[in-house]
Amino acid sequence: MNWQYITEILPALLDGTKMTLSLFLLTLVLSIPLGLLVSVGLRSKYRPVRAVLKLYVWLMRGTPLLLQLIFVFYGLPIIHIVFERYSAALFAFVINYGAYFAEIFRGGLQSVDEGQSEAAQILGLRPWQIFRKIILPQVNKKVIPAMGNEVINLVKDSSLVYVIGLGDLLRAGNIAMARDVTLVPLLLVAVIYLLLTAALTWGLRSAERHYNYYQ
Repeated sequence: MNWQYITEILPALLDGTKMTLSLFLLTLVLSIPLGLLVSVGLRSKYRPVRAVLKLYVWLMRGTPLLLQLIFVFYGLPIIHIVFERYSAALFAFVINYGAYFAEIFRGGLQSVDEGQSEAAQILGLRPWQIFRKIILPQVNKKVIPAMGNEVINLVKDSSLVYVIGLGDLLRAGNIAMARDVTLVPLLLVAVIYLLLTAALTWGLRSAERHYNYYQ
């Protein structure tokens, strides 16, 4: 193992990791609230609202994220909707993962007994208080395992941004490999991805232990 070579390419890989983490974190911050809102809308009394949201979820889950990235960056400019590279990637990731999170939250909401909401109404709680203090903590506990799978997938899916030329972790590794004709950069990329997923797994298990309070 050539440690001098590793120290030479590591800064470029770490710069790519910053891009990967930035996209990952912003996607989570935006797509989780979006998914929660859509999941509530899927339970709406108004049929047109449910129909539109079901169509959105079906489209996002039924087409590959790679295709959605290409469509947002290369396709939308045809109708004069232009995104810069990072914004295009973020938009595609948010609407894609928002649909997956919506289905996860919808399942969690359906698993909560409606009798609890009725009892809370009798006690005088307002709808937003019932949702925040009674329903949401239980939903969070139920959806964490499924959310965890999607969160870890998000880290790996971030490598798809290479198709629109963003300098993420995998692209940095590919450039170094092609330039130096060695697999060492890709091995380092794999190590970094494994470290990221290990940290996320630990965090998700900690969250599961925290929400065990609600069982």
